Amino acid sequence: TKIIVTTRLQIVSSIVDSLKVFHLDKLSDDDCLSIFTQHALKARNFGGHLPFKEIGEKIVRRCNGLPLAAKAVGSLLRTVKYHQEWERIYESEIWDFPEDRCGIIPALRLSYHHLPSHLKRCFAYCSILPKDYEFEEEEMILLWRAEGFLQQEVKLRTKDLGNQYFQDLVSRSFFQISNKDKSRFVMHDLINDLAQLVAGEVCSKLEGDRKRKFSIRTRHSSYVASEYETVKKFEAFDKVNSLRTFLPFVFSSYYQEFYLTDVMLVDLLPKLGYLRVLSLCGYHITELPDVLEKLKQLRYLNFSYTKIKCLPDSLCTLYHLETLLLKNCYKLQTLPSKMENLVNLQYLDISGASLIERMPVGIGSLINLQRLSDFVIGEGDGHHIGELKYLLSLGGSFRLSGLENVNGEDAVDAKLNEKQGIDRLVLQWGTDFKKDTRINEIEEWVLNSLCPSKKLEHLVIQNYGGAKFCTWITDSSFKNMLSLELRNCKNCKSVPAIGRLPFLKDLLIGGLDEVNNIGVELFGENQSNAFPSLETLCFEGMSNLEEWDPCEDDEQASKFPNLHKLSIRECPQLLGRLPTILQSLQKLEIRKCRRLTVSISSFPLLLELRVEGCGELVDEGSSTEEVTSLKSVSLSDISKFNISTERMMLRFANSEDFNIFGWKKLESLSQNGLGLVGHRFIEIYDCPQLVCLETEDERLQLDKIPDVESLRIRKCKRLKRLPKVLHAFTYLTRMRLERCSSFDSFGESNFPPALKKLEIWGCMNLQYLVDKKENNKSMSSDTCLLEHLDILFCPSLIWLSSRGDICNRLQHLEVSSCSKLSSLFFNAKLPVMLKHLHIWKCPMLECIAQDFHETTDLESIFIWGGQNIKSLPQGLDKLTHLEKIQLDGFSSLVSFEESGLPTTNLKAFSISNCENFKALPDCINNFPFLQKLKVCECSADIPFPEKGFPTNLTSLEISNAPKIFTSLVEWGLNRLSSLQQLTISGAGCSNVVSFPEEGMGKALPPSLTFICIREFENLEFMCSEGFHHLTSLQELQFSNCPKLASLPEKDKLLSLERLYIWGCPLLEEGCGRGIGSKSGDTVFPSKDSFMKDSGEIQLILRLKKLEELIGHPKWTMPIYGHHKVFATFCLYYIKGASPLVIDRC
Repeated sequence: TKIIVTTRLQIVSSIVDSLKVFHLDKLSDDDCLSIFTQHALKARNFGGHLPFKEIGEKIVRRCNGLPLAAKAVGSLLRTVKYHQEWERIYESEIWDFPEDRCGIIPALRLSYHHLPSHLKRCFAYCSILPKDYEFEEEEMILLWRAEGFLQQEVKLRTKDLGNQYFQDLVSRSFFQISNKDKSRFVMHDLINDLAQLVAGEVCSKLEGDRKRKFSIRTRHSSYVASEYETVKKFEAFDKVNSLRTFLPFVFSSYYQEFYLTDVMLVDLLPKLGYLRVLSLCGYHITELPDVLEKLKQLRYLNFSYTKIKCLPDSLCTLYHLETLLLKNCYKLQTLPSKMENLVNLQYLDISGASLIERMPVGIGSLINLQRLSDFVIGEGDGHHIGELKYLLSLGGSFRLSGLENVNGEDAVDAKLNEKQGIDRLVLQWGTDFKKDTRINEIEEWVLNSLCPSKKLEHLVIQNYGGAKFCTWITDSSFKNMLSLELRNCKNCKSVPAIGRLPFLKDLLIGGLDEVNNIGVELFGENQSNAFPSLETLCFEGMSNLEEWDPCEDDEQASKFPNLHKLSIRECPQLLGRLPTILQSLQKLEIRKCRRLTVSISSFPLLLELRVEGCGELVDEGSSTEEVTSLKSVSLSDISKFNISTERMMLRFANSEDFNIFGWKKLESLSQNGLGLVGHRFIEIYDCPQLVCLETEDERLQLDKIPDVESLRIRKCKRLKRLPKVLHAFTYLTRMRLERCSSFDSFGESNFPPALKKLEIWGCMNLQYLVDKKENNKSMSSDTCLLEHLDILFCPSLIWLSSRGDICNRLQHLEVSSCSKLSSLFFNAKLPVMLKHLHIWKCPMLECIAQDFHETTDLESIFIWGGQNIKSLPQGLDKLTHLEKIQLDGFSSLVSFEESGLPTTNLKAFSISNCENFKALPDCINNFPFLQKLKVCECSADIPFPEKGFPTNLTSLEISNAPKIFTSLVEWGLNRLSSLQQLTISGAGCSNVVSFPEEGMGKALPPSLTFICIREFENLEFMCSEGFHHLTSLQELQFSNCPKLASLPEKDKLLSLERLYIWGCPLLEEGCGRGIGSKSGDTVFPSKDSFMKDSGEIQLILRLKKLEELIGHPKWTMPIYGHHKVFATFCLYYIKGASPLVIDRC
């Protein structure tokens, strides 16, 4: 793996300690000129624009070889057609502004200087965007509109005007298209710096951990949302009563919850009476205090991704509101009843708010609505669909659901055909087809009455209950129609003549259970050129489809001439073969079509093939025919394989990705002409009958060096050995063997010579990695290139090598849950280049190594569960590169007097569950780099080191060490001036009543961010005075302190983000409001921090709100480290956790 770090700052290079630094020179004049002309003239040079050549070259020289400068000035000049204007740009005095005074390239300042005033305002406002933040065009336009930056013109709607402004900034290179997502944009960080410069104090943002207050002149503010927002962050807003923008940004690309202090909602918001833009997007808010009535100037309100259940009625008094975003508010049940009062509302997004059952009466009064994501018709409210006729300006994507509650007459009143701006339309009925009110004829009438505008581009019809589709769907006058989806229309007996749509690119037909045959009706009668533009076609979930007749007999007809991707999924009754007319097909996916013959003979351009669960795979083409070799192949559970060896080599041999999975009867790859040669990445998964990758009597004739780089074999329980030809795989660097229960070792000379990373997991019969019976030269210590070796859950493993030599280049070795492992290596020596040694749960292991004398590069040693290890190897104190050592379960370890501890670079030292361990090294205070120290569950008689702890500790955890705790308190915790994390278990400290103890004064170091106090049986209260200086404390935990009745005063915990309490019954009953960051309730554990350090988890049964653990379909909640788990009742309620991982219990 290679990591490339780019930076303009020399100090960054020194921090990352890179092996090699490349200093990029400025561009040559010719290269800079090429960039300039591309943006200024849309040409590579001045060939067609000779009058501008001389002045253009002068301007380029002023760009000083900087590509961004050439791009910016070139974009500026794109619309300038007169030579004298180019001269004026060249002679501008802005070129002479010193860059070192403001850090802005003069060319960028010049580009801004020549912006029109309306674009200057919009650009300066963008200074509130965090660097590297990716945004959508519509997102910015809505914000500009709310701030009044879009100067209203008679001919253009504000949205169209916003589009024009945005594209003007794109064309001038102030915004650029994101490399990750072509639908989003980003500002170069130097452009962002320019925006901040020109905006001044008017636009401000909180960045990182910098503590600052906004100026009284600040009008627009932003910050990047943190998981827990505390009172301290919002102190920056103390004097900004004229604020117009309050905008948190979320960078997380995955689902994450954010928590907000009540102080912001209750105290701060009411003071911001001039706000035009307010976003609380993504925060864990279930209800709002009644503060909206004090924010009369709001134009933009964003509650998306919150857990809000209902909106306050005061929302309907925001008469200036233009944008209301409620996207993915999946707990929101209703919209306010008086929404018709929001007469200026132009944008309402309730997509993903699936609990909303009906729209409020009078929504048709909102005649300024330009975007309405959904219109939901409740039972008995069918006539309300008529309110849509007043919303003539609707555009964008629009979903109309609950159509089972509508009749034909009411549907006509919607007048969808008059809404020219809608480009995507979803017509959705309910999923219950058995209701008495579901009448085929009525639903056909309704669909026929909902004919949209001819400008429609995308149409989805879902859960429609009619027996046939209406004719407008196939009307060739829909010339803008690009995609069509017919989903779950269970009563339809045939498909419409979609082939008449001349520009359709994407077609999906799924869940039409009554359709048995798809034939000529799909194309329409007399259609000689059907589907001329179609690029993707998908049939899925067609449970009774038996035949797909593409009407190939008509040689004059041209069908699917541009089809690139075909998917047929879960059509179990489909018979016959695929059509042969798909000459442009590049991607083919067939899944769970057991009776279908998949013939790829006629697809010469095919690049990607995925076949799972089909009757037969056929390629009958000639070996001399010119075809494209497949780049990606995935094969699974194919009943019959009918491809010649020659054809196999032609089509399959050079694929990049080659995957075989779920093939229950496959015994050998070569039995079907398959092989390993030619592919770069190979994965074989869940082939229970696979015995070998090649037959015993067959040897691959390698006419070229195999290109395989990665080989993964998983869940092939009969596979005993790997093929002998692996020694010829000189590019193979990564291999993983997983749950191959018969695999026992590598055979004679079959170890890949270039292999660098090997993972073996769950191979129950593996006894040796290298067996002395095998003359495995490729695994000799001198020639083997292996650097990373993981062996996990192999209960039969005895040795890694029974000969004593293995891979001197090995740097990372992890062995876990190998219950018979008694010794790592027969000769009791470790690889000389080893850096990381990790051993977990190997109870029979007696010897790690004789000594560490030859492994001086070791950086980390983790050994967990070493109850039979007699002693640590000699020479531990000579490991001058060792940074981390963690020992757990060494019953024979008493001290480090014999082995010693290295002092040079040790950063983390942890010793746990070593019941006979009785003394820390006396010189531990002289460990100059020690940052983390953990002493848990060892002898209770361990004394505190005579000279104390090193004062540079950042993390300290003590458990069952009463002598250390008592002496540490006397020595002075506050002397640990760098300490950030403190965990103390009070087992054996029965005399402790308060923490910190009264009279200790400033007892805790102010650098603390995390404190965990647990198992103090007589602890009664927390001394508030001890918390007085903890201005950085973010997390506070209390566990199993049965007499603890009070917390520190809340004004001492203003920075606190997380407060966890369990096993403290007096606290759980009395914990008040305002502490921490959740509104109103005690802050219980959540997400991956959930009770990691507790001894048992039965407290979960006492949670007041079990729904907090429900409704997260993609939530992985790890629970680990528990020896007593009472989870049966608990798991019944956690229905949404998928998966729920309980590890090492």
